[in-house]
Amino acid sequence: MNDRQIEILLDSFWPLLKAGVLYTIPLTLITFALGLTLAIITALVRLSSLKILKWVADFYVWVIRGTPLLVQLFIIFYGLPSVGITLNVYTSAVIGLSLSVGAYCSEIVRAAILSVQKGQWEAAYSLGMSRTQALRRVILPQAARVSVPPLGNAFISLVKDTSLVAIITYVEMFRKAQQVAAATYEPMVVYCEVAVIYLAFSTVLSVLQNYVEKRLERFSAS
Repeated sequence: MNDRQIEILLDSFWPLLKAGVLYTIPLTLITFALGLTLAIITALVRLSSLKILKWVADFYVWVIRGTPLLVQLFIIFYGLPSVGITLNVYTSAVIGLSLSVGAYCSEIVRAAILSVQKGQWEAAYSLGMSRTQALRRVILPQAARVSVPPLGNAFISLVKDTSLVAIITYVEMFRKAQQVAAATYEPMVVYCEVAVIYLAFSTVLSVLQNYVEKRLERFSAS
């Protein structure tokens, strides 16, 4: 590595990190929160006896899980204007990522709910609880502990998936790296640098996830 490449690394580090902190992480938090809310609703609908809504939820999960996120973003940002629906780049990114998180995490939530023993339902009913009360007070708290590890993995994956919104010109961390690479003509150096930053973000989140899991294990044991 020559002096020019080292200088590019040093000069581009803060702009890349700043883009990650100000745009990538907030986008991840917002879309994960929206997606998780959608996931819980979708999972509950799919476990219900409401056939029409259940069919809609099944269809939504089938379509989103069966098509690439990149294609979905293109349809939302570039395709919808052809039918009279024009969304700005940020709204398109939030909708696309949230729909993806909702579909994948709904399977996690649904599996977590189904993992709770049937006897827990019966015990709640024996105390005079309705199905809604049993779900809220007994089933969901237990399912939440089971779903933490896979949901944590989904969150970490989402941090990396946000790089796809660069293709619809949203200036998050990877888009900033593309701009720097185009200006410096050093794509290998810049893309390796942004990869290291993504790796650092993912590592920190993995450590936090492990901490939360250990805390939950101690709570369950007590």
